[in-house]
Amino acid sequence: MEKGNKKLITHNGSFHTDDIFAAATLAIFLEKKGDTFEIFRTRDEAIIKNGDYVFDVGGVYDEKKNRFDHHQIGGAGRRIPAVEGEAGIEYASFGLVWKKFGLKLSGSEKAFEMIDKKLAAPIDAGDNGFDLVENKYEVTPYVIQQAFSSMKPTWREENVSIDEMFLKCVDIAKQILSREIIQASDGVLAEEKVFSIYDGTEDKRIIILDNKYPFEHTLHNFPEPLFVVYPRGAGDNAEEGEESETWGVKAVRADPKTFKNRKNFPKHWAGLRDEDLQNVTNVRDAIFCHRGLFLSVAKSKEGAIKLAQIAVES
Repeated sequence: MEKGNKKLITHNGSFHTDDIFAAATLAIFLEKKGDTFEIFRTRDEAIIKNGDYVFDVGGVYDEKKNRFDHHQIGGAGRRIPAVEGEAGIEYASFGLVWKKFGLKLSGSEKAFEMIDKKLAAPIDAGDNGFDLVENKYEVTPYVIQQAFSSMKPTWREENVSIDEMFLKCVDIAKQILSREIIQASDGVLAEEKVFSIYDGTEDKRIIILDNKYPFEHTLHNFPEPLFVVYPRGAGDNAEEGEESETWGVKAVRADPKTFKNRKNFPKHWAGLRDEDLQNVTNVRDAIFCHRGLFLSVAKSKEGAIKLAQIAVES
């Protein structure tokens, strides 16, 4: 251990997503402070005792002393349950570290909570054997835990170091978490914009945005919105073969976690493009309607609004 470096201690042997993201969170935090650090994977009690930050090992949860284990009898507590009467999701090492340092990293209580709900709580749930979803099919979603599990050496890879693979995983997790922090922080600002536009809209069935804000979770709180009109950047138009900016119309989902819309575009628009769509809608610059009936595109704002109006009245 180099003198002056902060010592981050976790267990050796097999790694899991919670200790990977706990390490990533601490690394981002210390890098922002300008501190240097080393990560050690061990179960040596003498080394653990002298660690500056100890996570997922040691049998102690003490936030003030930077001890973040959850394997001890009784665990390390649960989150406040989302539904009264239900048990909250137990904390694992990632959630415990995020609980202490997440607010400083994310910049606001709302962004902190968004990342805990989206990333930390699901990872903690998986580590504690808590099922979040019911499997309806023979196939299952490919989740982040599986991605990191694929980084473990197989039984044939005798020359691959599990400690080196752990550190590679931490680097990947740092990138993911850094992007999630940016997304959450910008999402909070977008929510304020969308709320303001909603409040100022007379016919709230159609919400017209002045930028490509994420709106799904915000507008889900209100019963009226059916369609959202928004500007699309040139990069969004590859599917339609357009290089210039266009305007999109999206159906508001009944629940952001599902693909069911509050109202679909008319069935006979499904999959139509250019002249075919223009003929059935009488919108001269209509470009495309997705066959899933959740998205339509026009070259102009006026055209997009017209598509939305027709869909509302259909």
